[in-house]
Amino acid sequence: MNLHNNSIRKGKAVCPRDYLTHQVMQARLFMDKHYASKLHINDMAGEAFLPNFHFIRLFKAYYGSTPYQYLTSVRIENAKRLLTADVTISDVCFGVGFESELYFINLFKKMTGVTPAEFRFAKRLTSKK
Repeated sequence: MNLHNNSIRKGKAVCPRDYLTHQVMQARLFMDKHYASKLHINDMAGEAFLPNFHFIRLFKAYYGSTPYQYLTSVRIENAKRLLTADVTISDVCFGVGFESELYFINLFKKMTGVTPAEFRFAKRLTSKK
């Protein structure tokens, strides 16, 4: 599933009110812009002017993932981009908003199937061809 798709799932499970849709979209755009910051659910829900629980429920209905799952995917995608540059893995980790290098490496491997170092090595090999 592409979490960066700008469309929102339509259907009976999604609240029909346009202003709620707009508020959740605003929070997602806030997450896209501030992914490297230390974001808490209060920050995200606050951007949508919604209580935490209601925001999480609506976000998941609209995008098919929780706000934290979405934020993690944004961070990993940006980490991939940074790994193609000449930046240390530690700098990539902290630069995209993770607070633990070990957690970042394990999560990156879980989500991509390879470690950040393996990802970087593979990208360098393919760019030389």
